[in-house]
Amino acid sequence: MSMRKNSATNNAYIFRTIEELVPEKHLVRKIDKAINWDFIYDEVEDLYSDTGRKSVDPVVLFKMIFINYLFGYNSMRKTCREIEVNLAYRWFLGIDFEEKVPDYSTWSQNYIRRYRETDVFEKIFDRIIEEAYRYHFIKAETIFGDSTHQKACANKNKSIDREVEITRRVFEDELLKEINDDRTTLGKKPFDRLVSEEIDYDENGKEVLKTKTKNIKQSLTDPESGNFHKGKHEECFAYVHQTFCDKNGFVLHTSTVAGNNHDSTTFFQAYEETNEKYSGIKNVCLDSGYNTPAICKEIFENNQTPLLPYHRPMTKKGYLKKKQFTYDKENDIYICPVGVILKHTTTNRNGYKEYRSKNCEGCPLKEQCTKSDGKLITRSVWEEYREEADKIRHSELWKNTYQLRKQTIERVFADAKENYGLRFTRLRGLKKNQHQALIIFSMHNLKKLALWIEKNEEIS
Repeated sequence: MSMRKNSATNNAYIFRTIEELVPEKHLVRKIDKAINWDFIYDEVEDLYSDTGRKSVDPVVLFKMIFINYLFGYNSMRKTCREIEVNLAYRWFLGIDFEEKVPDYSTWSQNYIRRYRETDVFEKIFDRIIEEAYRYHFIKAETIFGDSTHQKACANKNKSIDREVEITRRVFEDELLKEINDDRTTLGKKPFDRLVSEEIDYDENGKEVLKTKTKNIKQSLTDPESGNFHKGKHEECFAYVHQTFCDKNGFVLHTSTVAGNNHDSTTFFQAYEETNEKYSGIKNVCLDSGYNTPAICKEIFENNQTPLLPYHRPMTKKGYLKKKQFTYDKENDIYICPVGVILKHTTTNRNGYKEYRSKNCEGCPLKEQCTKSDGKLITRSVWEEYREEADKIRHSELWKNTYQLRKQTIERVFADAKENYGLRFTRLRGLKKNQHQALIIFSMHNLKKLALWIEKNEEIS
């Protein structure tokens, strides 16, 4: 005979406190122990009035959003429903049995009216990092950088074609100076602008420099997102998060841009901000998408070592590769495999030196080299920085460090996408998604911090 559970036990009274009912090993206990959240009061004090109806405790509101992302609900409505029945969450928020849980709209209205234009999300992110530093968990001698995309809340079939200005690169003034120094040495006329700029005329007929434009696909539902299409990834509207972490996988910095920006352009601002916040950085480990002369130059001039993989040249199949031509630095010439010299003839607006041979007719390798009368090789004005970075690739430092990417920055992204909702967003707008990214990576850091503190206590 089968036994049935007595349903009357559901009416039993429990004479115990919430403190007693929450398990000692529950994650909320660990994160509550890791940080004193009272600092939030000081950060938001100016956002609240001393008169009027009493507001919901700001620490409670932020702890609600922590629960939302830390436990992977990705919906404030669902989070509020879970808080109503979950004693551990009530304990973490300081809400008693009989006390009503704040409505899901309370958070959204407070965000719109109070927090949207503030840096409180960045302050929370920084405070968690400060605690990790206090416990000596941060190892920032080597930082690992990369970007990942997050699908926007936008239908990819609802878009318009729009003409926008090409984003000006941060190093363009320096690049133009380098180009003109080169051209002056060759006896050429200096340029007044780069290829990304063009001459226009103002209302008085005076020449002015104007940034060139390009056509992009812009979403109708979230215009601030960008059309992302990279490798085998599905084409979609997305946001891109340029992120740096340390050797232990603590995220040190993240910045959000539209999905149609390339890694090599989003790098500079994020890298500069990371260096402003953290001292003692010696090595910067990046993937092949960042292996450009400008990035190598930036890292070297910061007295840091770039750790980059080999960047395979896009040479047409069956043709001689650029590395088969010998570069003579002293004479600034290239020598082809049969001994013909290619001289530096000019430097173009893109920042590339042009090396040409006069006549290749009768050369036994011409069919594998060029279809024109003479061979042309281009070389960046900052190519020596990339060549120097390529030499580091054969060092023990590179071999021991680059392999750590898969367990640092790549694992950070995998963890954030799988557990904290970084795979796609329900929010629209660049600022909202920047704030969301800060909270997601804050929760990643917070959980790691709490678990490591507990582990250290057990060892000691």
